[in-house]
Amino acid sequence: MGFKCGIVGLPNVGKSTLFNALTASKNAEAANFPFCTIDPNIGIVDVIDNRLDQLSKLSNSKKKIYANITFVDIAGLVKGASKGEGLGNKFLSHIREVDAIIHLVRCFDSEKISHVNSKISPADDLEIIKTEIILSDLDVINRKLDKSKKKLLTEKEISILEEKSKLLSDGKEVKINDLEEEKILTSAGLLSIKPKIIVCNVDEENLSEGNQHTKQVQSKYSGEKILNICADIEDQLSGLDKNEKETFMQEIGLNKTGLNRLIKEGYDLLNLNTFFTSGPEESRAWTIRKNTLAPKAASVIHTDFEKNFIRAEAVSCEDFIKFGSAEKCKENGKLRIEGKDYIVKDGDVLYFRVNP
Repeated sequence: MGFKCGIVGLPNVGKSTLFNALTASKNAEAANFPFCTIDPNIGIVDVIDNRLDQLSKLSNSKKKIYANITFVDIAGLVKGASKGEGLGNKFLSHIREVDAIIHLVRCFDSEKISHVNSKISPADDLEIIKTEIILSDLDVINRKLDKSKKKLLTEKEISILEEKSKLLSDGKEVKINDLEEEKILTSAGLLSIKPKIIVCNVDEENLSEGNQHTKQVQSKYSGEKILNICADIEDQLSGLDKNEKETFMQEIGLNKTGLNRLIKEGYDLLNLNTFFTSGPEESRAWTIRKNTLAPKAASVIHTDFEKNFIRAEAVSCEDFIKFGSAEKCKENGKLRIEGKDYIVKDGDVLYFRVNP
């Protein structure tokens, strides 16, 4: 599995510029007027992994396939979206389709680029988005609890939905407490339960230290994942080759691109791990949830592998690279035979044995 991140925010905060930079494309039109993006733009990006590069080289693989992340550039939201203002209903339906949300807020001053609310206040912008998502979720729950539909729900479902309705009515976002709640609320299509990263779009001068706008966000949303990214710099980087990119990043003191930082935070946010398969035909990275058992990990390759699972032959990526092959790892006592209860670790190189 890969994962899908939706880039959301008010109009003219830099969503399309960031999308173009992250996906190294010019698919999303970037312009100085609201609702420049109407239908969502979608870009799939390889998650470059040095471990896979080394595995592929050692196995002399014909193909190398990275894991990937999908970015979705979603139309700008305005106050009243939950009631259909702007492109409200469309905006909200597109958010439901993503695994995680990137809340992009404008944290730079510019007379050339207008702001939909006339003043730069990222905390207020985030509050608008939060409020519209809460109102949308409240409407979803109330419709599910409508008399005509209530009889289709179990007592447990009614209890959970009523509890969450009260929280939303008090202006609070919904939190998931256990697996049962997660199943019920996810099937309901609630937006406030989706993991999120707040990205502050700053200018180049304030990328390393931030400014009064980023400090405002950090103060009000201290419990959230927050990143400072300059969409304009990322856009410039996307047009450079590897050597030019490294030189430019050194000149401006940038250690990691915004894409790499977002991917890392996204993996952490969604509790994702990577395992590998490697051989002469193909070396490939596979994305799974943390604490995934070996049979379930095998199903990512092919659904039949889970029910026909016999065992997994496992080698750590570090050992594979150190000794040069699975065979050499076996000779040195580093190859493990794991059964159905094995929890796959990040960086495992696996070969699954299954019944035909």
